[in-house]
Amino acid sequence: MADITIRRARETDLAELIALLAADDIGGHGDTTDASAFEDYLRAFHVIDTSQNGQLFVAEHAGEVVGTFQVLFNRALTGRGALSMIIEAVQTRSDMRGRGIGAEMIGYAIEEAKRRDCRMVQLTSSMTRADAHRFYERLGFARSHFGFKMKLK
Repeated sequence: MADITIRRARETDLAELIALLAADDIGGHGDTTDASAFEDYLRAFHVIDTSQNGQLFVAEHAGEVVGTFQVLFNRALTGRGALSMIIEAVQTRSDMRGRGIGAEMIGYAIEEAKRRDCRMVQLTSSMTRADAHRFYERLGFARSHFGFKMKLK
């Protein structure tokens, strides 16, 4: 899709980002547009925005936020201390899906990983998101591991 800009998220994007996350029925993260939750999102945004190890991005079209994703950088002893990128919270606004926005966002993340000399880019996707799995495989990602989670809250 033409005219997509990928940029760092700004505090002024927060209402649109919250709405985008809250519209995700599959994720089950409990996101909400209820005004009483705004301060939680604002605190989290500031932590992410000032982090040395992560960045929050938006995809913008015609002045509107139409997608978002977050990247985290992880240095581990494995791979001789190599740096890896983890892509999280990939969302495209439901009325804008199928237009290449997701591919633009992932492509941007991969280029950033290459620029930072990461050895690997990884992500997880809920087992119920079959369309997303096909999308990631089309972009070159391979199913390589089983993931495990333990919810504490």
